[in-house]
Amino acid sequence: MSISMIGIDHSMAPVDIRALFAFTKKNAGEAMEKIKEQPGIYGCIILSTCNRLEVWASVDEEAEISLYEELCRLKNVHNDEYRKYFTKREGHDAVEHLFYLASGLKSQILGEDQILTQVKDALGIAREHFTTDGALEVLFRMAVTAGKKIKTEVPFSHGNPSVIHQAIQMLEKQGYSVAGKVCMVIGNGEMGKVAAQALEEAGADVTVTVRQYRSGVVNIPFGCKRINYGERMEYLPKCDLVVSATASPNFTLREELFENLELEKNIILIDLAVPRDIEPEVGRFEGVTLFDMDSFRMDETPAELQENLEAAGKIVREQMDEFFKWLDGKELIPRIQEIKENAVNDFNLRIMKPLKNSPLEEEDKEKLMSAVDKAMEKVVNKMLFGLRDSMNEKAFLECVAGLEKTYEK
Repeated sequence: MSISMIGIDHSMAPVDIRALFAFTKKNAGEAMEKIKEQPGIYGCIILSTCNRLEVWASVDEEAEISLYEELCRLKNVHNDEYRKYFTKREGHDAVEHLFYLASGLKSQILGEDQILTQVKDALGIAREHFTTDGALEVLFRMAVTAGKKIKTEVPFSHGNPSVIHQAIQMLEKQGYSVAGKVCMVIGNGEMGKVAAQALEEAGADVTVTVRQYRSGVVNIPFGCKRINYGERMEYLPKCDLVVSATASPNFTLREELFENLELEKNIILIDLAVPRDIEPEVGRFEGVTLFDMDSFRMDETPAELQENLEAAGKIVREQMDEFFKWLDGKELIPRIQEIKENAVNDFNLRIMKPLKNSPLEEEDKEKLMSAVDKAMEKVVNKMLFGLRDSMNEKAFLECVAGLEKTYEK
């Protein structure tokens, strides 16, 4: 068994290509079930966010499996030209990638918190659809643990970063402050709430759209107002800034809606969705400035982050070592079990003769043998796993192979 993944992210492909392979939570579950049905695949987890799409699988090492082709089949993509945007990782490289990813060290904004929740949610969806297995379960759990430990022990200096925080900072550097501005956030899901709260905390006057059928049962961030989604175009001309962050497969702001729209002032539109929420052609209208997810890339790591990155990297490496110890032990358990059984049987044969000549009753002899068997198992376990913890991997594997030869028939 080995761990394999393919992935596409903001550093390799523009938003429109990432959108071709994006999943909602619902269809991610259905896709994982279909992938797991394929011969040679033991478990599958799909991680789909605004910045990346990754397909993870534990696979039979002997099987010829292309996760890229499986993904294209699910997405009804018949053009091989997109393969160049994907990265394939296996074994150690795949494991290392996930640990660094869950820790926020591979995000568009270094140290951001959202990816940790997204990795955890991906595991949760896989559990709900029964597509995870032991190896992926432990891998994702331990990666989340590493991310939590970093969040607790290595607080990044720029607080609780997200794309909207980065957008606000970028606008401020250009001399545009959101304080006092009239803002509308289209969408009240996870990203919408983060955006609304960030704008409100920055001093903006924030209104959030909610679907009419849900308007009485949803909460919006404290300090924000609400309007029905259907009223968004009536309210939009009053706005200085609009953020759209929904999981809708359709555009929330289309070109045709702006054809005869009279804007009261210049307006900034920020599209935080993948696939896009705002039709790109909207940006051509006079007085409209349109940004998408790829507009807020961090070109270089700020100097104040370097020390934190080093501390975070140390935690990642420690947690990775723990995972590989578990994985190595998992792979060796059947071999160790066989060695243990052979050792116990060997001991029983050697003690049987003197035990037969003992004055003990048969019932007492059976009880004694049962106690001896359990004691022997514990002793062999302690010896073998003690060796594993005190030796390097290569030396330990040589010891296991040597013990196996001792009992070869």
